[in-house]
Amino acid sequence: MCGRYASFREDQAIADEFAVATVADDVRLLPPSWNVAPTDGVRTVVERADRATGEITRQLRVARWGLVPSWAKDPSVGSRMINARVETVADKPAFARPFATRRALLPADGYYEWQAGPEAPAGAPRSRRAPKQPFWIHPADGGVAALAGLYEFWRDRTRPDDDPDRWLVTVTVVTRAATEAMASIHDRQPLILPPDLWSAWLDPAVGADDARELLAAAPPPLVATPVSTQVNTVAHNTPDLLDPTGDDLRT
Repeated sequence: MCGRYASFREDQAIADEFAVATVADDVRLLPPSWNVAPTDGVRTVVERADRATGEITRQLRVARWGLVPSWAKDPSVGSRMINARVETVADKPAFARPFATRRALLPADGYYEWQAGPEAPAGAPRSRRAPKQPFWIHPADGGVAALAGLYEFWRDRTRPDDDPDRWLVTVTVVTRAATEAMASIHDRQPLILPPDLWSAWLDPAVGADDARELLAAAPPPLVATPVSTQVNTVAHNTPDLLDPTGDDLRT
């Protein structure tokens, strides 16, 4: 699964990289993060109709990480829907509709994954178990990682029609089976799309059948760097989380 990532590039750098036409005001208020966690607000690239002109434009917006289906009774379900698997994303009720029409890209500098340590002897107390080793996994060329995502709108029925907070926009990260090299750390990894597939993924006119083909995109070369267990605590959110504690693993 993908449960933590980092996104600390400047907004304008992201807008330039993704050829974004409109940057939402709340994006400017979102600080850089070296420890993005579920339910955080995250920068999201989408293609939607412009409110003023009705023209489909590429936009950089903020969404909450953890998809809340439109039919959910309350938004708490989102904390359990931070990831959508490529094997079932087109069919699961929570994801099928956004997969067909509301796909997104989440600009990331990299993501974290945890490698389980050796098993403790049978009957050993929990305190004897080796802690999991976190890895900072990022593109080998230092470029942006465009995490494939889906977004959805949820209406808070307890709020009046004129309340600007009546709509909640949420997003999930699509994951795939890990490559052979990355599988030694974890059996899943986010689906990272190359630039030549961004337009097709974002285009709401591209239906589910054609979008399925994009799920087979080969991942870019990645570097996995062992880092401190400080990243385990969400409150730790500083650049030194990326400081290596051992040798890199490369795909």
